[in-house]
Formats: sequence, structure tokens, C-alpha cells
Amino acid sequence: MQIQYLGHSCFLLTAASGEKLLFDPFITPNELAKDRVSLKDLQPDFIFLSHAHFDHIADAEAISKASNAPIVGVWEIHSYFSACGCSTVPMNVGGTWRSPKSDSKLTVKLVPATHTSSFPDGGYGGVPVGFVLSDGENTLYYAGDTALSLEMELIAERYELKLAFLPIGGTFTMDVEDAVEAAALLDVSDVIGMHYDTFPPIQINHEEARRAFQEYDVTLHLLEIGKVYSLEELVQREPSTAKE
Repeated sequence: MQIQYLGHSCFLLTAASGEKLLFDPFITPNELAKDRVSLKDLQPDFIFLSHAHFDHIADAEAISKASNAPIVGVWEIHSYFSACGCSTVPMNVGGTWRSPKSDSKLTVKLVPATHTSSFPDGGYGGVPVGFVLSDGENTLYYAGDTALSLEMELIAERYELKLAFLPIGGTFTMDVEDAVEAAALLDVSDVIGMHYDTFPPIQINHEEARRAFQEYDVTLHLLEIGKVYSLEELVQREPSTAKE
């Protein structure tokens, strides 16, 4: 599996079976990403949206129409983008998306997130979600925008996670302190940080953040925008229970 960070909370994941899944595209309005990432080069097979806030959907319509990639999200997201002329896959919390490829074991389950959700026009965006992604060998958790929640403990009980994508910028989501606690609840040794540095209210000190996670034997990965990483190079240790 390959992971490309596209800034803010946007990632392009390429499964071993070939599917390209794009999460929460916010690129052209993002000053940190717009000159490093070209929309026309992405060409995902599916676009997953965790909720309807502008900084998670800004480029979804344009990418969907250019690549013919369906947008996957809760019912309200489906309704909104369907009206925009995009192909969509309607879902809701608890549902599981399965890859249409016959030789693929890739699945994405929609799980609760503690946040709000509305479209840029003020319309109701449905409930926010996170995603648990599995290819049959590796399982990853993409939290979306969320506060610290005991739901994470339930996720850890059901899945052996390879790593977690967690928001760390604070103000609108978990901060570093809460994300460290989330890593303990999720029983992960590797965290990919997201939703930080894009705007002044969510800027962080990178070294202090890394040290805060390291104190609990968790590695915080702050990825370079535009760079492609293999899952293997990011996760080099066996999962271990974080310190209490």
C-alpha cells in the first residue's frame, strides 16, 4: 500500500490491488499544497469524504468530474454532489464499502466521528464520519475531523490497526495531547498527523509534537506534501500497546 500526503487532511491511498482512494480533497485553496499538487495528476478511482466542511470537500467536485471517480459519503453528501452532476455512492455510519474489483479484498467502513458538518452554503452535511480501511492484510484508521472519543477504544477492540491518521492541530479538532491519548485508545504505535499548519489557529510546533508522542512510545509521522510513502517504510515496528 502507498500513501501520498496532499496537505491538510487529504491523502491518496493506493492499495496493493491497485485501487486509488482519495480522502477529503482540499488542495487548490490550500496555500501549502496548491503549488505542490496537480489535480489532473491524481486520477483516483473513488473519493471518500468524511464530512461537508469546505476544507474537506473543496476540490471533490472538480476531481470527480475530471476522473469519473464516484464520491463516497453519507446520504447528505451523496445528495449534494449528485445534484452537482457527480457520480456518488450513498452510505451512512456503520456501512461498509467494498471494492468492485473481483480480485480485491479492499473495504472501507464508516465509523463515528465527534464533530459538526455543513456545506459551504450552510446546508446540513449529515453526520461526520471516520473510516476504517482494510485490504485483507493491513488495517488503517482515518479519523476525519474529530474530538477524542471512547469510540476509538471500540475500534481497537474490533481491529488490529497498523496505523492511524489523526488530527493534531487543535481548535477545531483534537490537539496533540488528545491525539496522544487517542493513540493509546486505538493501540497504535504509529500515527500520521493531519489537520495542522494549514491556518494560523492550527499551527503546531513539530518537534514538541513528536516528543509528546515519543514519550508514549508512539511515532508521529509528519509527512511531506506531495511525497509518496510505502506503508512498510512508515511502519517498521510490530504493533505494541501504548503506555498508560
